[in-house]
Amino acid sequence: MNYRKLGNTDIDVSTICLGTMTWGEQNTQEEGFEQMDFALEKGVNFWDTAELYAIPPKESTYGKTEEVIGNWFEKTKKRDKVILATKVAGPGLSWIRGGGNQYDKKNLNEAVNESLKRLKTDYIDLYQLHWPERKSNFFGRLGYQHKDEDDWNKFEDILNSLDKIIQSGKIRYIGLSNETAWGLSKFLEVSRLKELPRMMSVQNPYSLLNRTYEVGLAEVSVREKSGLLAYSPLAFGYLTGKYRNGELPKESRMKLFGDKFQRYKTKNGQLAIEKYYEIANKNGLDFAQMSLKFCEVQPFVTSVIIGATTMEQLKTDIESVNVNLSDEVIKEINEIQKIYPNPCP
Repeated sequence: MNYRKLGNTDIDVSTICLGTMTWGEQNTQEEGFEQMDFALEKGVNFWDTAELYAIPPKESTYGKTEEVIGNWFEKTKKRDKVILATKVAGPGLSWIRGGGNQYDKKNLNEAVNESLKRLKTDYIDLYQLHWPERKSNFFGRLGYQHKDEDDWNKFEDILNSLDKIIQSGKIRYIGLSNETAWGLSKFLEVSRLKELPRMMSVQNPYSLLNRTYEVGLAEVSVREKSGLLAYSPLAFGYLTGKYRNGELPKESRMKLFGDKFQRYKTKNGQLAIEKYYEIANKNGLDFAQMSLKFCEVQPFVTSVIIGATTMEQLKTDIESVNVNLSDEVIKEINEIQKIYPNPCP
């Protein structure tokens, strides 16, 4: 396994991060336990979850994934072996503390305390804001439309609230998710000016089909040591090749929930997938492993978040750390990006 520092801390996290969002929906607790056992054995010490999970989000499965992880900690007594990341949900979901703004002192404290209970631990290593409260471009939205608004918690207030929770010992470090270059920069600026905790990471989508992070955010990540935790590196499984030629495998996410997830169904996205598949096939590479390794080697990436529903998928994904991408393969990938730039943002 490969490791990198989390932000400017002295914590070494695996460059493969164990994603967990299917546990409690597509995966049972027993299957989640098997994945955690195997991942830790293979050196994957960095795990990511959220109070929102399991996915797709709904009231009946809210908090279920954290409960699975907590039960594993209770059973194995291996909490100290894991760098654990979770997230507080942003606004918009009525079943989560009424659905309004979530990053005020009261809601942050309530969210942390409830996550700790479900996770059966007394601390969280990395606590992330799942999406911004303000109106901005995230979850694949393009065409920024500015609205003068003042109904979201300000950066300094959020950091002050998080600082107090850090001082209490309940969380160690903080990070962002689905954030913009402006958002990350403002948080870092306020941290510096007010001597408040800084954001150590940004969890945003990044894959062969969506390299928008490279514009703006990548430079901030490198210069400020606030690296990317890349989610959806396999584009909901499209970059494994399993949906090629109209295939829709039984129990796959697109078979079960395809009507809810449209991001990777674009015409150019499908054309790009075929071209990337050809590169992998021509060079004797597993398509999924090539896709993951491309993310891992980027200088702005701290860790690549994988999400497996079977042990076979998990083993393939973890093994991607041992794959070598030649300069020629990287060049071929970049040529396809020029033809089909970011077809699934």
